[in-house]
Amino acid sequence: MNYDAVVDAVGLKCPMPILKCKRGLNSIQTKQVLKILSTDKDAKKDFEFFCRQTGHKLISHEVENNIDIFLIQKN
Repeated sequence: MNYDAVVDAVGLKCPMPILKCKRGLNSIQTKQVLKILSTDKDAKKDFEFFCRQTGHKLISHEVENNIDIFLIQKN
């Protein structure tokens, strides 16, 4: 899937991936997609919770080479 911006949070621990995600979402327009890369072990549940709380849409999650890759569409 296409995306409009990328946030690299590889090697960062909670809460930094979420904070970087918030900054990334602030830099894009509504309905655009942000790609987030993370190695935090709790990233999946953190981003699921973040999206439920903020109304942003978690489009996909996959793991590639031990890196969690999330696509989030801005609300």
